Amino acid sequence: MTVLRVIAPGAATTVQASGRNGWRHVGVARGGALDPAQVVLANHMVGNAHDLAVLEIALSGPTLTFESAIRIALCGASIDAAFDTGNGMQHIVPNGRPVTLPAGRLKLGAIRHGLRTWLAIAGGIDVPPVLGSRGTDLRGGFGGLQGRVLRVDDALRLGQRSRLDTDAPRHPPWWVSLDAEPANARPFRIVPSQEAVATRLSQHAWRIDPRSDRQGLRLSGESLQIPACEQLSAPVAPGTIQLPPDGQPIVLLADAQTVGGYPRLGFVIAADLPRMAQLRAGDTLRFEPVDAIEAEQLRRRRKSELARALLAVDARVQSG
Repeated sequence: MTVLRVIAPGAATTVQASGRNGWRHVGVARGGALDPAQVVLANHMVGNAHDLAVLEIALSGPTLTFESAIRIALCGASIDAAFDTGNGMQHIVPNGRPVTLPAGRLKLGAIRHGLRTWLAIAGGIDVPPVLGSRGTDLRGGFGGLQGRVLRVDDALRLGQRSRLDTDAPRHPPWWVSLDAEPANARPFRIVPSQEAVATRLSQHAWRIDPRSDRQGLRLSGESLQIPACEQLSAPVAPGTIQLPPDGQPIVLLADAQTVGGYPRLGFVIAADLPRMAQLRAGDTLRFEPVDAIEAEQLRRRRKSELARALLAVDARVQSG
């Protein structure tokens, strides 16, 4: 059994996987990775089932040691990564492709041009599923590794995988990626609600507030005020745009609560919501209204983009 030991935990690293379906009626958030497509792509690169657990890394990554060879893939925002060869030298580990490493130490540093990266390892992170998912629910304090971020001296077991034998880092020259452009290079499409003030969301830019987290992105900008700033609680979901009394919108993300009493100004479409996982405090964004028909067309296009990326990985692996 291969075990990863955490020498340094990084800024905020959690075990994530697919979300929890079927529990919202009892107040359990869906959760899961903030960009499921990146997790599918990373898992595919190392030969895993697409729903196996990975590490979701924010801002800067952990340093991990392992006593036997592993195969990894890093997908998402570009991250500085190096393998300690043991002779005082380091081997740069590239993103967006499968990389086989011998026993040793992997140091994941700063994330560039975004906020989050996903690390898949052949066999997956072997933590017990809770309510149908191995993902970490930070608000609930369960799932993943004891419901929390990684800490120094944590040990992560890997699931079953094929035995690897290599005495040096190895990786192919090709790479495959999704969303190569900056997350805010283009507007985020939304389906506005019937609230009159919802039309003002797309009239100017918004800035990401430092208080943002996996539950939601807090935006700062021109205050949006409506007569009734609170309503009876009603269902909300990832992508819902809420308006609290201070007039500064909140875009709910994967760890969002299941109900809320703030007015709902609209919904970020499914195709664009994963890009929000890459926005840092201080970044600016703009919204663009679309209707539900276009939102569905864009969702299907996003699904097709992932399918093409998976086929590209298969073609490159088969060609050697």
